[in-house]
Amino acid sequence: MIKIMHRLINNTGKYKVRIRASYITAFLKGIMMKAPLILCFLCISLFMQGRMDKTKCIYVGVAVLASVILEAVFEHISNVLQSATGYMVFADMRLRLGDHLRKLPMGYFTEGNIGKISSVLATDMVFIEENCMGVLSELVTFIISQGLMTVMMFVMDIRLGLLSLLIDIAFMIVGNLMLKTSMKHSVIKQQASESLTKEVVDFAEGIGIIKSYNMLGEKSKRLTDEFDKSCKKSIEFEIAYGPWSRALYLTFGIGTALVLAMCAYLYNIGVIVDVYMVGMALFLFDMFVSIKSYYGQMARLTVTEASLDRIEEVFEAKELKDEGKKTLSNSADAEIEYENVKFSYTDKDVLKDISFKVKAGQMTALVGPSGGGKSTIASLLARFWDINSGRILIRGVDIRDISLSDLMDQISMVFQRVYLFQDTVYNNIAIGRPDASREEVEEAAKKARCYDFIMQLPEGFDTVIGEGGASLSGGEKQRISIARCILKDSPIVILDEATASVDADNERAIQEAISELCKNKTLLVIAHRLKTIKDADQILVISDGKIIERGDHETLMNNNGTYARMVSLQAS
Repeated sequence: MIKIMHRLINNTGKYKVRIRASYITAFLKGIMMKAPLILCFLCISLFMQGRMDKTKCIYVGVAVLASVILEAVFEHISNVLQSATGYMVFADMRLRLGDHLRKLPMGYFTEGNIGKISSVLATDMVFIEENCMGVLSELVTFIISQGLMTVMMFVMDIRLGLLSLLIDIAFMIVGNLMLKTSMKHSVIKQQASESLTKEVVDFAEGIGIIKSYNMLGEKSKRLTDEFDKSCKKSIEFEIAYGPWSRALYLTFGIGTALVLAMCAYLYNIGVIVDVYMVGMALFLFDMFVSIKSYYGQMARLTVTEASLDRIEEVFEAKELKDEGKKTLSNSADAEIEYENVKFSYTDKDVLKDISFKVKAGQMTALVGPSGGGKSTIASLLARFWDINSGRILIRGVDIRDISLSDLMDQISMVFQRVYLFQDTVYNNIAIGRPDASREEVEEAAKKARCYDFIMQLPEGFDTVIGEGGASLSGGEKQRISIARCILKDSPIVILDEATASVDADNERAIQEAISELCKNKTLLVIAHRLKTIKDADQILVISDGKIIERGDHETLMNNNGTYARMVSLQAS
């Protein structure tokens, strides 16, 4: 338990001092909670000694009132120092997680970790900040209070002290056995929660496909199975934890009865006077409350331990190195150059010895069968992953020697799948260059051929669109994404042919928008409709991770190879 608490405190970073300061106020609050009982004992003692009078009654009443007020004050200070700090700790942690996630390779997000990230944010962090940060100081207070109670028993009589110590040890044995059981089932319970979160995310993201293929029954069953599994694991946790919880209460009851019996025996033989026997009767049921309450938090803290494991697992994911210090020059022979690039996902080779150059202002098209490696080649330029061997250069500088921020300033990307944020149209475009003026944003929208339909929206540029751009058509979303790229005005544009899945009306507008985007830019185009790349300066045919043909349209057609067959098939 102490180890878990220490680990939790270590995760509070710069807020450690505030958390530890809350120990003092929590302890003082605990004393104020006991003050009325102490004053009650004092009253009874004075009555039994015949020394109580009106003035002393007033003093005791004022002291009780003061203790209640002070308890409320210390409770407030403790909440400010501890509970409020807990929310600040996890606010900072979420920001750190966001910064960490943006530095991870894209492979991390495609390897089944979306559910883990969602679960960490929506379950683990929320559980800790709402259920554990507010009790840390109380747990420390429980330990100190129980120690003081046991010392007080030794002061009264060594036999009472030894009995209290033995009962404390019994609590510790039961508590540690409870800890082992709870830890085992907490990990399983949190894993089930992660699996459920992943299934919910998958179901929500794929609801359109699920409905269109009438798979609601099948997918709903999988989701229902995950809910059942999560429920089952939670119940198993409670079943495993329940006997130890009962054992804890049983130890409390037996321990209290044994202390009462020992006090009665000592009173009977004249070791304890009647006043102290009355005092023991008042305090008896508080004797082991602290240690019982301490171990009563076991389930909460073991779930916290499992949650911290999962949070730290995400933070330990290896980031892309961002140590580049070099700046780009304008004197290089090529704007983009791939030198003997090899890349693999885990054990699967995806790219094998890829080499080509793209001069400034030229257009290079990547064509070939699906799964050949076209999108991977483009993604590697933006360092979505790092290559296994070889080099990728921009103006003669290895992209790993450039800071990620400077690298991304050089590149704009337009892909078929567009994501817009639940924000205003204006802010979705301004992402391209946050310091742009409103006039510049509107001019970018005009060039992207989306100004007219934006002005027809209820609030124009200030219209809030649904998450993912759900309130817009595919073509409208695509043009807004092109507007943000036009606003960014990067010298290199990666283009995954944006018109491949839109209607004819939108296709013309998008082609015009792309023409504006591509003026005087170096283009790396992933081509699906081969008629759109006839004027490319260089066409690379990619198959099975290799460049099997290269040249312009006329040269490749004369070669009568793979490219020529692809053109013929699309024309037929």
